[in-house]
Amino acid sequence: MSEKTVVVGLSGGVDSSVAALLLKRQGWKVIGLFMKNWEDDDSEDYCSSRQDLIDVMSVADVIGIDVEVVNFAAEYRERVFAEFLAEYQAGRTPNPDVLCNSEIKFKAFLEHAMKLGAERIATGHYAGVREFNGEYQLLKAEDGTKDQSYFLYRLNQAQLAKTLFPLADLYKREVRKIAEAEGLHVAAKKDSTGICFIGERPFKDFLARYLPPKQGEIRRLDDGKVLGKHDGLMYHTLGQRKGLHIGGLKEKGQPGGGEHDAWFVAGKDMDKNVLYVVQGHDHPALLNSTVVAEQLSWIAGRAPQTHWVYTAKPRYRTSDQPCEIERFDSEPRGNTCEIHFAEAQWALTPGQSVVLYESRVCLGGGVIR
Repeated sequence: MSEKTVVVGLSGGVDSSVAALLLKRQGWKVIGLFMKNWEDDDSEDYCSSRQDLIDVMSVADVIGIDVEVVNFAAEYRERVFAEFLAEYQAGRTPNPDVLCNSEIKFKAFLEHAMKLGAERIATGHYAGVREFNGEYQLLKAEDGTKDQSYFLYRLNQAQLAKTLFPLADLYKREVRKIAEAEGLHVAAKKDSTGICFIGERPFKDFLARYLPPKQGEIRRLDDGKVLGKHDGLMYHTLGQRKGLHIGGLKEKGQPGGGEHDAWFVAGKDMDKNVLYVVQGHDHPALLNSTVVAEQLSWIAGRAPQTHWVYTAKPRYRTSDQPCEIERFDSEPRGNTCEIHFAEAQWALTPGQSVVLYESRVCLGGGVIR
């Protein structure tokens, strides 16, 4: 293979298709790689992998590139899905997309591409990468509404050095226009949703196949009063409002709530199998200015300094929040850190990632304890 070979992860969607097209236009020798990573219930009811592969082959034919199909189902089950289940079993709410990226798309896929003799890999992620002062930086995408740097914060220098993000400077609408102009039939294809590589599922039924549900009490946090029953703590996450089935219980005089305010999940007692709820969106139990992050991962290979103003996303769909790192709890820095936000944050959720930024540069982050 030539030195200008790039292997592009093709999913069958418009983003990865246009990424491959743009690289072909830039003069790269492009090889498409379709990853099959889930086989447990690969049926017409849920799994779209067959249709995705058909779409990939159609796009590849129009662009004029070869495609290889590779099965990473064993790696996915061992590196991603096992951790996914363990987190739910422990009462946390994991983000499988973060693990998918670090363990599959930029590890198993990257290793496979290098064996093919590729110089680079590329994906359709909305993010950027640049070399600056001898280091590789992960950047936010130009399209802030689609930016996916949050899910990529665990990437390291070696991975970024081999990665291209062709959509870094494009808006989604522009990507669809490019696909349409090229005659790619995926131009208007709906974006994929659901669990990474598994897709949309009736969540409770899906999780119950792997983790046996256990009923328990729903209690009011403020006084411990029993309000109802839950089907299993794993089905609930901090800040959750829907699915509690206690909507008819309206009581006056609760902190942060009023007579007709909704109920929200505020905590879990895993030992006693109790789900705690509070009434009112702005209940004090749902607000916190400080969070402890663990499993820290820093893109530069070293931790940022403490008592310096950064911004952070404590979940994907939030705007950047001013913060600073108060302290690191281990020496050398690396195990946990305490992050203090300028304003109290709502429903900081154990298992979710908190990702730090300095302007457009993603520094890394960790998992909320």
